[in-house]
Amino acid sequence: MLRDLVLKNRSYRRFNQSKPISRDELLDFVDLARNSASGRNLQTLKYFISNEPNLNEKIFSSLSWAGYLKDWDGPQEGEKPSAYIVMVEDTLVGKNLVHDQGIAAQTILLAAVEKGLGGCMIYTVKRNELSETLKLAAHLEVVLVIALGVTVEQVVIEQLSANGDIKYWRDENQVHHVPKRGLKDIVINY
Repeated sequence: MLRDLVLKNRSYRRFNQSKPISRDELLDFVDLARNSASGRNLQTLKYFISNEPNLNEKIFSSLSWAGYLKDWDGPQEGEKPSAYIVMVEDTLVGKNLVHDQGIAAQTILLAAVEKGLGGCMIYTVKRNELSETLKLAAHLEVVLVIALGVTVEQVVIEQLSANGDIKYWRDENQVHHVPKRGLKDIVINY
């Protein structure tokens, strides 16, 4: 069911790096995103996929992980993603269609969850560095990166505490806790 997929689709940041994701799986994910809605049907998004360890390491070095976890620099060796999908915008076609970016990224992540994988949308990217690494043409601007793999992390949704703190956190067992506002908090006319 869709509800199950949505609830399993968390921002996973630790993976079993030894378990590969095939190029065909990545292409299937992108194909689903390609068939998703697009503002004015402009279809400005393009994708660079990687499942090769050497290239993955170069992509990894251009990313920042988990801003609220100040003492964590990202996954350690052995827990890094097995694959990446770099989402770029073709500025010759259009620009700043952020709703398309969200729709496409969520579609990719839901498809990954359906296959037993996990992932994380990463927006904090050294874009110029990554563009050079991937040898992208000047009209292709990096939007975000989706890290993918077989997750080794448990993520738990928590009710927002009385103090309203929305920051995610990890406990002593490395369980990742994500506070969410209640339905009554977000439906104006509940």
